[in-house]
Amino acid sequence: MCKQSQWDRCVAFHGHECGGLTIGYKAALYAIDLLGLTFSQDENVVCISENDACGVDAIQVLLGCSVGKGNLLFHMRGKQAFSFYERNSGKAVRLVLKPTPAEMSREDSFKYLQEREPSELFEVKEAKIQLPERARLFNSYVCDCCGEKTGENWIRLQGDKKLCLDCFVEYDRFKV
Repeated sequence: MCKQSQWDRCVAFHGHECGGLTIGYKAALYAIDLLGLTFSQDENVVCISENDACGVDAIQVLLGCSVGKGNLLFHMRGKQAFSFYERNSGKAVRLVLKPTPAEMSREDSFKYLQEREPSELFEVKEAKIQLPERARLFNSYVCDCCGEKTGENWIRLQGDKKLCLDCFVEYDRFKV
């Protein structure tokens, strides 16, 4: 598939062109080149994003990483950084956006990002976070307080009741 078509699909999904979308687009292309990635129908390709900004949409479109599939995870650090993993090969890479020229207009910044090759935009580092396990399926329980079904890993016992996190009152003597 040609790069223009890939870009157009990202824009259609995201809703508009912007520098942030370009960052994720270029990161995904670079990860494809570095790790030999293809669109993930399952959880073989994993992305851990250190932000929840526009670029994540391009990663979803190009690599098939999504929250629902469990192969798009967020490790919020406010950085334009993305770790990509390929489960079958065990290969991984962390891409960190290099500093861009200061004091550019939005239009100039967009143009700058669009015109650069991914290797010019990102520093390639070793992935810091260990590859997460595959997504698990959990049983659900009805909260004894609100009556809503909740996954077992989010249920807390309080007395003889099973409570969801919204109904559970945490005991902490240091919080006033």
